Amino acid sequence: MLDNSSLNDLNTTYPILAQIEYPHDLRELDEDQLPELAAEIRAFLLQSLARTGGHLASGLGSVEITIALHYLFNTPHDRLVWDVGHQCYPHKILTGRRDRMPSMRQKTGLSGFPKISESEYDHFGAGHSSTSISAALGMAIAATSQGIDRKTVAIIGDGGMTAGMAYEALNHGGAIENDLLVILNDNEMSISPNVGAMSKYLSSIWSGKIYSSLRSGSKKVLKRIPSAWELAKRAEEHVKGMVTPGTLFEELGFSYFGPIDGHNLGDLLSLIRNLQQLSGPRMLHIVTRKGQGYPPAEDDACKFHGVGPFDPETGDVLSSSKPGMQSYTNTFSDWLVAKGQQDPKLHAITPAMREGSGLVKFSEEIPERYHDVGIAEQHAVTLAAGMAREGLKPVVAIYSTFLQRAYDQFVHDVAVQNIDVTFAVDRAGIVGADGATHTGNFDVAFCRCIPGIIMMAPANAADMITLLNTAYRYPGPALVRYPRDSTTQAETIELDDYAEIGTALQLRSGKRSALLVFGSLLDIATPIAAELDLSLINMRFVKPLDAAMIAAMAENHDYLITLEDASIAGGAGSAVLELLNQTGVQIPLLRLGLGDVFPSQGSREEILEDYGLDPESLRNSIIEFTGGTSG
Repeated sequence: MLDNSSLNDLNTTYPILAQIEYPHDLRELDEDQLPELAAEIRAFLLQSLARTGGHLASGLGSVEITIALHYLFNTPHDRLVWDVGHQCYPHKILTGRRDRMPSMRQKTGLSGFPKISESEYDHFGAGHSSTSISAALGMAIAATSQGIDRKTVAIIGDGGMTAGMAYEALNHGGAIENDLLVILNDNEMSISPNVGAMSKYLSSIWSGKIYSSLRSGSKKVLKRIPSAWELAKRAEEHVKGMVTPGTLFEELGFSYFGPIDGHNLGDLLSLIRNLQQLSGPRMLHIVTRKGQGYPPAEDDACKFHGVGPFDPETGDVLSSSKPGMQSYTNTFSDWLVAKGQQDPKLHAITPAMREGSGLVKFSEEIPERYHDVGIAEQHAVTLAAGMAREGLKPVVAIYSTFLQRAYDQFVHDVAVQNIDVTFAVDRAGIVGADGATHTGNFDVAFCRCIPGIIMMAPANAADMITLLNTAYRYPGPALVRYPRDSTTQAETIELDDYAEIGTALQLRSGKRSALLVFGSLLDIATPIAAELDLSLINMRFVKPLDAAMIAAMAENHDYLITLEDASIAGGAGSAVLELLNQTGVQIPLLRLGLGDVFPSQGSREEILEDYGLDPESLRNSIIEFTGGTSG
């Protein structure tokens, strides 16, 4: 919460915003006060996120549409469904959470996405793209079914419209007459003044009662004369198709209006008022600018899409990197460029995550072999399968949480056919501030049950390069999973260094207990193993396991402990337990990893502590399990 001094500053610096706690306060304002409110929200959002980080550019671009929707609709009774959530920060400011903005994405603080447990104004949670139209349509159907007089609005970005799910929802919504307004917040297209003026004029006509009445009346008359009705329908579509890009949406059954300037509050309010008088499926196309009102974000919207704390005066991001350390993502980036330069068959694929997945350098240096497919994870995986069938060597760079969306394609289109695709699975395990929707807990459990694949978890940058080489050479589906974390920087990129499939590395010999580590938690485990005199194994392979190493550890020790940055249920520790059971080996086994709950948001260190995976908790768990140190 803001303290008293901050609240006093709020009254001085943001006099209109200070009056607004909830949307009913907003509706008390005169319409001519709303542009100034928009300016205050932008300034407030900028100062707040400069301290906490977050999704800035999208929020700056969605200020006017947020104000217009809460001003005109009776929220929370009327439903607003935000897609993804990157654009929802102004919504949070206007719905009782303004004073909690300094806690954004921090432990016990505000979520960076809509969250139904956080506010009655968050009608549907979202962390992945393209769900808003489906959810909103479901709510509209529910309102009709229960006889509730309620308006339902879905707000989706142009990026969200690259995913097939959005069109599945449009296809269904256009075929039924439920009351649904879809707002397409397009922050990529620019409109010239002439086109903008014409479209504004036409939209004001098409959304008005006179045109609507004529259209409705004409339908009733002309439908009695099939040939005349068909001619009139085609003429209307032809005229609208010449001056607007809405023909596709009209064909899907939506009445289309726009595009209009999404930063002109007067136009927005006027048009939305008209649309409130209409019924059935409607689409309003607005054009906004990411980073609107903040020049550094306008100039580089990608940088300020999801940004850490920064200097609001200069736009410089405050670096938290340590000397000699490098993120796993940057290690992958370096390897990918080097491997791509070595092998002309390598093609890199991303589902709209160029920056996050470390593909910027590759896209700049080898653009002809770089493929951004948009927010279309399923397509990305099957595209890779098609490429590989014709002799290319595709590498799919994808977050663990987004691989979940392409599970069917991974199983049927890649694994069943044993097709040679390499998957670089970023953000595996704990992700931190993005919380439960972006956690990468589950990839081990849902992948290791699939026949014929290999799956690896590197413990550091050098390890990662070796395992990426191994995955790339493997003639079938191969995955390398790694966290959103930093590690000691690799000295060189050795492209011909491979691991024998399914082999672990013993790093230390101890006495009573052996600690088997899968992945990046090895750096935490190493000093604990030395202190407690444990044998320490870098397992590297989740599938296939090094059965010989596990058997040797079981034969020479009294206890086994597995450690992983993945869900215990179905995880690598479970694989070890299954192997021991299958081979009839009886030895006490402690499985340490991520428990059977969705993680909260917070720093990686805080979430590790929540799961008992911080150094002190790990040490105590091992001592309790084994009865003390080896000494």
